[in-house]
Amino acid sequence: MFRHLRHILEMIRFSHTIFALPFALLATVMAWTTPSSSLPLSPSPHLPLSPPSFNGLHLLGILLCMVFARSAAMAFNRIADRKVDAENPRTAKRHIPAGLLSVASVAVFTLISSAGFVASTAIFLPNSLPLVLSVPVLAFLMAYSYTKRITSLAQFWLGAALMLAPVCAWIALRGEILLEHPADILPAVCLGCGVLLWVAGFDMIYACQDYEFDVAAKLRSIPTALGVAGALRLAAICHSAMILVLLVLPFTNLVGGPALSLGWIYWTAIAALGFLLIYEHRLVRPDDLTRVNMAFFNVNAIVSMGLFIVTSIDLLTSF
Repeated sequence: MFRHLRHILEMIRFSHTIFALPFALLATVMAWTTPSSSLPLSPSPHLPLSPPSFNGLHLLGILLCMVFARSAAMAFNRIADRKVDAENPRTAKRHIPAGLLSVASVAVFTLISSAGFVASTAIFLPNSLPLVLSVPVLAFLMAYSYTKRITSLAQFWLGAALMLAPVCAWIALRGEILLEHPADILPAVCLGCGVLLWVAGFDMIYACQDYEFDVAAKLRSIPTALGVAGALRLAAICHSAMILVLLVLPFTNLVGGPALSLGWIYWTAIAALGFLLIYEHRLVRPDDLTRVNMAFFNVNAIVSMGLFIVTSIDLLTSF
């Protein structure tokens, strides 16, 4: 049983939760420390002027939703890609092609994780938005598994899937405010756009490893559409755009959103983030992809965890 569980956790690459989870937690800290906009769309006296207070149960709900949603999506991806994985030398040793896990057992795990995700959204009741949106969100996450068969924009779909982490965390905690003032979600959307660009960029770099196989198998991706060199250039553009989006984040109040309490600590973090992304792109070249895994996991783990920790410190010390 423990060996089977170990194989399941290895299959869904549980350690890679470090990419999306910090941004969901950052949105959570933002939601708890950011007052509502003083410019509501309606004069309702029930619109709170202070952020929702810390709630341990809600924090647990965010963690459960993240773990269950990602587990369901990754397990479904392994089922959908099992034949492609078996043909690709880089992925042939994954658990289903290698016979370490059966399709039936992974399907059961997918169903349990999906049910766990939907059930976890009930933690936020009477805010019903998470429960109502749970199935569409799950469908969007799982649809990514088929994107390489139909569009070269697969990397951007993956980015949009991880973008949902901060956006959904914000909705879960501030859904009642959003019903009165939809512009309240602007900080989470801005952060989410940064996540989209970041993920799409680093996944382009990662996908360059499979360029030759994807071309032969007629799978679509940014590298197969633009070539390895073109994909690396577009990844750099995405990461540059990410920095610009994060520079805009403290100013969402200028267009009707709530004002974030971000100062010099945040600006220092963004500067450090820029240098990290430059370093990531210096690790890989069109003729040398040997350090892709270092760029993919090590650097990006520092990006996600570092931005979460430093920005949270800035928000909490000025709250």
